[in-house]
Amino acid sequence: MAKDVKDKNYKVIAENRRARYDYAIEDDLECGIMLEGSEVKSLRQGGANIAESYAEVKDGELWLVNAYIAPYSQAKTFGHEERRRRKLLASRRELSKLWNASAREGYTIVPLVMYFNHRGMVKLKVGVGKGKKTHDKREASAKRDWQRQKARLMKDHG
Repeated sequence: MAKDVKDKNYKVIAENRRARYDYAIEDDLECGIMLEGSEVKSLRQGGANIAESYAEVKDGELWLVNAYIAPYSQAKTFGHEERRRRKLLASRRELSKLWNASAREGYTIVPLVMYFNHRGMVKLKVGVGKGKKTHDKREASAKRDWQRQKARLMKDHG
């Protein structure tokens, strides 16, 4: 994601770094997310984790399941539940595309990164991916190591 460096509102809140390791991501999509006030304030402080979460299409709506947003300490009475299901906002066309992809064998909707966009709104980038097997992970790791080693050799002898 090459965003403008001058964009002072853009800020990554949480990133699912294992997603690209565990899944072969084929397509991604930016979604809005419905949040409560205390959740947004907590996200501004940086208290979120989307590593164990996933997205699902249920009853024609897209939902984020098992995402952790830390409780906001100043919200006494009107706090939020930490791991509640949160509705994701996507157009009907995008939603049907995600539903068709997740209905196929082995495809999953995985949250990749949660961030504040240039307008200060919370956005979630989700990807449609197929789970990798162990040998695929080893192959990707070996390829990455070779690229690193090749770059190092080119730098030293180049």
